[in-house]
Parts: sequence; structure tokens; C-alpha cells
Amino acid sequence: MNNLDLLEKMKIEIKQKMADAIKNGDEKAFAKAFNEFCDFLQQMVMGEAEGLIQLANNQILAGRGARALTSEETEYYQKIIEAMKSPNPKQALAVIDDALPETIIEAVFEDIIEAHPLLDAIDFRDTGALTEIIVSVLDGRQLAHWGKLCDDIIKQLSAGFTTINLAQNKLSAFIPVCKAMLDLGPRWLDRYVRAHLSEAIFNGLEKAIIDGSGLDQPIGMRRDPNSALDPQDGYSLQRILPLEEITPETYGSIITELTEAPTGLQRVVREVVFIVSPKDYFSKIFPATSYRLPGSGEWAKDIFPFPTRLIQSVYVPEGEAVIGIGRRYFMGIGTSKGGKIEYSDEYRFLEDERVYLIKLYGDGKPLDSTSFLRLDISNLKPTPIKVKVVNADEFPAT
Repeated sequence: MNNLDLLEKMKIEIKQKMADAIKNGDEKAFAKAFNEFCDFLQQMVMGEAEGLIQLANNQILAGRGARALTSEETEYYQKIIEAMKSPNPKQALAVIDDALPETIIEAVFEDIIEAHPLLDAIDFRDTGALTEIIVSVLDGRQLAHWGKLCDDIIKQLSAGFTTINLAQNKLSAFIPVCKAMLDLGPRWLDRYVRAHLSEAIFNGLEKAIIDGSGLDQPIGMRRDPNSALDPQDGYSLQRILPLEEITPETYGSIITELTEAPTGLQRVVREVVFIVSPKDYFSKIFPATSYRLPGSGEWAKDIFPFPTRLIQSVYVPEGEAVIGIGRRYFMGIGTSKGGKIEYSDEYRFLEDERVYLIKLYGDGKPLDSTSFLRLDISNLKPTPIKVKVVNADEFPAT
């Protein structure tokens, strides 16, 4: 196992601890896991910086994750560094009127999409400072209507769109910064801020996209957006279908459920996303989708009978998977109109570090109730390889 694999393994383990703590409502366990997460990111970035701090070539640094900053970004980070080093950082930050440059948020979102396939699989949009966005909820068959122009036609067309209020849900990302990180300068502070924001934002988004209740948060893929909203539990869970074997017949019957839109019209499905926990991936999906190739004897993994984008997530319950049409999930997120980094006293468990806060706003949901399904994979068996002997009579038994 190389260093990158080891780092990824460590990150998954920490995320699993955070997910378990949230599930169990254990604040102390979450605080401990969050501390581990912050230390992990700081050590990773500072390790990069120590190895590259002498390099002046922007092209080399860019290839190692350190961007060449714009003049606006450099000036902004310099102000933040000076404020963070001051005896009263809360007051010092308050007098900085500059908003976080849009180019930084754009770079963060690029980092997220590149590193996390879930956001690349859905309709994820950087909405900037927008407060509302109009999206189409139809399944691709947006038909014009022949006849006289009248209110009925306008109503039919407008029924295919919905307005999503992006300002109703807030996602807060905390950035703990140690003084050693500030001493590295604007370029490496940018690297750390982007690394921390991308991971913090994605963890918040990932849980909501998969299992958000719809109560002060997005509606997850596991939920039915057309069900009644319960004031305690949010939207109802989707019905669950058993998947005991991955064959063209069984997998095809599951995908058939996705081809019918709520309107009753059929839609073309060209690819599906299949989301499962890391533990279930290795214990159930990996054995069921791995084959030894004839001739070479090499193993091929993640082989599905239909184009499938396989994604691991710690926020999918064990024994379950989510399958659906990725682009039928909309998620929009952006900064507040102020877009300022603020000082926060909320997380006092982070000792010897100052904690800064950036607020992001957004919302997301499945565009209909039939684009995603829950699967029961608790009884999923490895797919047997069928071997057919041709002209067996030519090879007499010895």
C-alpha cells in the first residue's frame, strides 16, 4: 500500500468515526473525530509545504496542489493572516470588508468535484450569491403544445419547473488554523483552506444528498420528495427492493423501476449511480462484481451488466444501497451575499487553535420520487460464473 492509499484509508476511517458519532448523537466522539480530521489535514498540507517551500516554479507548485494566486487572492489572504495573528482576531476580522474572492470558492468546488465522484455524478451547481434557482423537474420530454395561446397551456408548461430556495438552508464550515500554518504564507494558507473547506463541505453535502430529512437540510436520495413532510422525521424513506444477485435479469428488473417517471411516461436510462458503504462494498459488492478473465487469469472488478457508476459512502446504512439516475438529483450551493470569514467561539473543544467560520447556503433534492431507489443487499450473494462446455464428446474421459 502506497502513501496515497494509506492517506485515503485514514481519511475514510476518520469519516466513519464522524458518521457514527452523528448517528449516535455522541458529541464527545464527534469532537474527538473532528480533532483527528483537522490534525490530519494540517499535517498533510504542512508536510507538502515542508517538501516544496523552496520551490519557486509556479508550474511545479501547481502540480502539487498549490495554486498560483491572483493579486486579489494574495491580498485577501494577507489580510486574513494579519487578522488571525492579532491579539483580538474577532475584532480584526470584523473590520475586513472584503468578501472571500469568488475564485477561491470556485477552486474549492472544482477540488470537491475532482476528488468526490458523488458530486460529479449529480447535477451540482455553484450558484454564487443567488437566493433562488429555477430547475426543470421533467424527465426530458418537455413538449410544446399546438393550439391557441391560453392560460391552460402556460400552466402546463410552467408545471414542469420548480423554484428552489437556496437561502433556507445553511451549511457552516469551520476552519481551525494553527499559527504554524499562518507562517507559511498566503499560498499555503490557500492550500489548507481549500483542503479543509472541500472536505468539510463535502461531508456535510454527502450526508444530506444521501439521507437528508428535508428538515432545515436538503432531501436525500433515500427519501421520497413527494411524501408528506413529518415535523419530526422529515420526508418518508423510499420503498426498499431486494437485490440478492447481480445478473442481467435481476439488475435489469431494478433499473426498470427507474424508467417510469411519476407522470407515467417512460424515460431512457443510460447510466445509474450505485452508492454503498465501504464495508458493504468489500464484503458484498466486490465479491459479486469481480471475475477472473479467461486466458490471462487476471481479475476484473466492479463489473456490472449495465453502465454503473459505483460510489462508496459512509452515510449509506450497512445492508443497504442506493441506486438511481444521478443527474436527477439537483444540488445548488453558494456563499452568502457577504461571503465573509468570521471568527467563531462555537467549537471550544479545539484547543490551541483559532476557529474561523464561513457560511454557505444551498438546497438540494431528487427531482421526482422515482429517480432513486433503496436496495436491500443484506442477502447479496457472489455471482456464480457459468461455464458452458462445447463439443464435450471430443474430449473423452480418461
